[in-house]
Amino acid sequence: MGEYHNSGDPHVVVLPSYTCTGKGEDNVNGNRLDDRQDLEDVVQAFLNKLRFRPDQAGDSLDVHHYFIENCWLRDFLCFKWDFRTIHGIDAVRNYFHDCASSAFVTKLKCKRSGSLTPKIVDVAEGLQWLESLFDFETHVGHGSGVIRLVRDPHDSNRLKIFAISFMLQGLNNCEERVRSLRPPGTQDNQNVSNWLDTRNKEQAFVESAPTVLIIGAGQAGLNTAARLKQLGVPSLIIDRNERVGDNWRMRYKSLVTHDPVTFTHMAYLPFPESWPLFTPKDKLGDWLEHYASIQELNVWTRTTITSAKYDPLTRAWTVDILRDGTTPRTLKPRHIILCTGHSGEPYMPTFPGQETFYGSIYHGSQHTDASHIPSLSSKKALVVGTGNSGHDIAQNFYENGAKEVTMLQRRGTYVINATKGNLMQHASLYREDGPKTEDADIYAQSLPFPVQFALSTHFTKLLREDVEMEMNDGLEKAGFKIDAGPAGSGLVRTYYTKGGGYYLDVGCSQLIIDGKVKVRRCEEGIEKFVQDGLVLKDGQKIQADVVVLATGYDNMRTSVQKILGEKVASKCKDVWDLDEEGELRAMYRFSGHAGFWYMGGNLANCRIYSRLLALQIKALELGLYEQPPLRD
Repeated sequence: MGEYHNSGDPHVVVLPSYTCTGKGEDNVNGNRLDDRQDLEDVVQAFLNKLRFRPDQAGDSLDVHHYFIENCWLRDFLCFKWDFRTIHGIDAVRNYFHDCASSAFVTKLKCKRSGSLTPKIVDVAEGLQWLESLFDFETHVGHGSGVIRLVRDPHDSNRLKIFAISFMLQGLNNCEERVRSLRPPGTQDNQNVSNWLDTRNKEQAFVESAPTVLIIGAGQAGLNTAARLKQLGVPSLIIDRNERVGDNWRMRYKSLVTHDPVTFTHMAYLPFPESWPLFTPKDKLGDWLEHYASIQELNVWTRTTITSAKYDPLTRAWTVDILRDGTTPRTLKPRHIILCTGHSGEPYMPTFPGQETFYGSIYHGSQHTDASHIPSLSSKKALVVGTGNSGHDIAQNFYENGAKEVTMLQRRGTYVINATKGNLMQHASLYREDGPKTEDADIYAQSLPFPVQFALSTHFTKLLREDVEMEMNDGLEKAGFKIDAGPAGSGLVRTYYTKGGGYYLDVGCSQLIIDGKVKVRRCEEGIEKFVQDGLVLKDGQKIQADVVVLATGYDNMRTSVQKILGEKVASKCKDVWDLDEEGELRAMYRFSGHAGFWYMGGNLANCRIYSRLLALQIKALELGLYEQPPLRD
C-alpha cells in the first residue's frame, strides 16, 4: 500500500491506496470528516502546524511528522526560482533543508470560499484524499497552492501530506495594477497630452526602450506582454505578419480551437458569455487583435530581426530589426522571449522519386483550403500523418469534394471526441459554473505530471470502455490504430511529452468510420514516390494527385537558430517533454541561455504560465535572483 512502481519509465507511476475518512485525532469532535466546517477546521489546523522556515534555533519542518513516505511536492518559484517536482520523503526533506537559508513560506490559510474549499475526493479506486486550496506568503511575495491529505498508513489516527504545491502569484510592492489598483485613466494636463498621445509615444519607443523583446504576436506573446505590463515591465512585441492574429487567420479554412471556451480565456480578459464553445480561427484572430488594443500592448507588425547578439557582461542584447520592411532600428532589451509556438520549423521529410511525381506535395502548414486546388473533384488526396492537422486537412478535402481522401498512418494515434471526452476532461474545473479561472489554474497545475498521467489512465479507460467505446471500435474496424500512450495515460501525457500525436475529434472520425476517408497503415512509412502516387515500405501502393505532409514540426530550438542564429541556439536546451524530475524542459523557465525565454502552447497554458514567466523576469529586474552565467 502506498508504494509506487515504474517499468523503466520514470514518469509512469501506479497510484497508491490511501483513504482519509475514519475516526482519529485529526477529526473534529471525533466525527467522520464529512462536514464542510469540520473540513475547513481540520485543514487549517494542519496548515497551522507547518513551518516552512527555520526558527531561531535553526530547526526546520519535521518532514517525517507531516508527509507520507512517497509524498510529492511541486514548487513554482516559491522555494527556488524554478519549477521543481520532488518525490519521496527524503528528497522533500533535503529540498526544504537546502532552501531553508534563502527562502520560506509562511501564513498558510485554507480557502474558505468558492468551490475549491476543503473536500474529500474519491480520486480513483482505493485512493481518497482531503484536498483544499490555500494561500500563503513567501520571503518575496505571496502565492497559492493545493494540499492533499491522506491517512498515515502506519497510524490511522493521523493525516499526512500526499501532495502539496506552492505557486507564486505576486511579488511584494509590485502588485498587478488590476481591480482596486487599476490606473485612473486621467491625464495631468489634457490640453498638452491626452491618452492617445501617450499611447502613441509609448508604442513608438523613441524616448524609451523595451526591457523585454517578444517575438510573435499570438496568444503566447500577447498574454506575456499583458502580464509584464501589469508588473511595470516595458515590452515590445514584434511579428512578421501584416496584422495581429494573422498567425490564426492564415491557417486552413476549417480550423477551430479544439478546446472549449471555458478553458481558453486569456489573461485579464475572458471571452464574452455569448462566445461559441469552440472558436473559429478567423474569429480568434480578430479577438487577438482586439486584445492587443484593449490591453494597450506595444506591437510592431511587419517587423523582423536581422541580427541579435548577447553581451554577458552587461546582460543585455543588441538586436537589429527591420520595421515595416523598410525602417532599421536597434534595440537593447535585457530579455528576449520566443513566442512563435511550442514547436519549431515545419518538419518536411523528403523521399526518393519525389521529382518524378506528377502531382503536388506540400507541408500541412501550407494548407489553406482544399477548394483552392483546381479540378479537385477528379483528384485523389493523400494526407500523411494522423494528428490534429492531418485529420482536419483530410476532412477539409472530403468536404470540398475530392474524388478520394486517404490518410497514411505509421504509428498509433490517441483520439478523444471534442464534445464528449474533452469536455468531460475539463468539466470538473473549467465549466460555466466552475471556480474562478485563476483558482482553477492553480488547482490544475498542482499535481506533478507523473501523478496527473496516472490519474489520466483511469479517465482514458472510462472513455474507452464507456463514453467513446462506439467511436473507438468503429475506428479500429476501419483500420485506424489507436494508441493511448504509456500506461494508457491518454491526452495529457501525449500533449506534454510530444506536443502532438493525438486528435481532438471534430468530425473526421465519423468520416473514417463511414469509409468516406480511408486509412492505410504502414509502420515503416514511405519507400518512394512514383509518377501517380507512392509506394510504402511494405509494398503497398497508394495512388494520389495531392500529397499533404502533416508530419509535424521540429524542436523549438530550430526557430531559435533561424531567428537568432546558431550561437544563441547552441546554448539553449531542447524544449518540451519532461526532464528527470517531471517538469517541462526549458519552456516558461530557464532556457539554458541567460536573458532568453521560450513561451508557447495552447491558450490555457499561455494564460497560466505567462504569469510565472513574467514574475521571473520582474524578479530578475529587481535583483531578487540571478540566472546562471552564459556557458561556453
